[in-house]
Amino acid sequence: MELKEIYSNAREKMKGYCRVCPECNGIACAGEVPGMGGAGTGASFKSNVEELKKVKLVLRTIHNCKNPDSSFELFGEKLDMPIISAPITGSSFNMGGALSEKEYVDAVMEGSLEAGTVAMTGDTADPSMYITGIEGIKKVNGKGIPIIKPRENSKIIEKIRLAEEINPMAVGVDIDGAGLVTMALKGQPVGPKTVDELKELVKSTKLPFIFKGIMTVEEAEIAVEVGAKAIVVSNHGGRILDHTQGVAKVLPQIADKVKGKITILADGGIRSGIDVFKMLALGADAVLIGRPVIIGAYGGYSKGVETVLTNMKNELIKAMILTGCKDISSIDKTKIVIE
Repeated sequence: MELKEIYSNAREKMKGYCRVCPECNGIACAGEVPGMGGAGTGASFKSNVEELKKVKLVLRTIHNCKNPDSSFELFGEKLDMPIISAPITGSSFNMGGALSEKEYVDAVMEGSLEAGTVAMTGDTADPSMYITGIEGIKKVNGKGIPIIKPRENSKIIEKIRLAEEINPMAVGVDIDGAGLVTMALKGQPVGPKTVDELKELVKSTKLPFIFKGIMTVEEAEIAVEVGAKAIVVSNHGGRILDHTQGVAKVLPQIADKVKGKITILADGGIRSGIDVFKMLALGADAVLIGRPVIIGAYGGYSKGVETVLTNMKNELIKAMILTGCKDISSIDKTKIVIE
């Protein structure tokens, strides 16, 4: 399946929800939430993309890195690439509903696995969507990760218990969802967490725990302190708070403090394998991909997702060849400059 065909199909199926722009930069869809845009003026979404543009690769071709190894290990699972499908829910109200929630989850789970990686699933005000995600992970023998909204701890722990029944790779909470008013309006309140509440969550399960939505050094250090195994440096795709910094801006500061102490994932504005390379050079261990995976699912179901992710992996490998990186651990700040 060709990318051109995938994008054409997605543009038709998502009409009114996503324009499938030649450059997915948050300009045309600013303020379209629900939908695919960023909150308010869309500045946070735009910042994710613009900050990555400031990072330039250093071209090197006199070396022996002819067949780079793009593999990455996450919680004991070897993946073909340091690229993971992000937790996204709400096919009906965010993407137009041409795919049901079940169809979307199945497409992403299966397509990610076929591409040699895994996917995360999400949580919304509709409790059935979390269950759909859990069922999708079960179908791929637990090779997935459910992410839960920052509800009351007792409610989160209930959802962790449901996850434990299917033995996923890990479990997590997207703590940056704390300000989602729509959750409260539908009787599913969310909010910030204290350090003690975070400790309670981590201790409630033997599964590796992830906190998604870390944007400061201080909160990254707290995640290490409470025993989390991974963080996702993310501003929720620019969808929860207007005028936040771009992920690529804060990532190096966070990596300087906690790299090696915790797995660092980065999420925001990543549109190509080149962007993946940039995030790794800035300090991430791996990345999450959101909007491009949605387009893959809507444009070609599981085959579309597989094609989008495989294309990113191939772009990453090409960048590794042309910068002299034999493996993922070789990608560091010496391979980039920031303008």
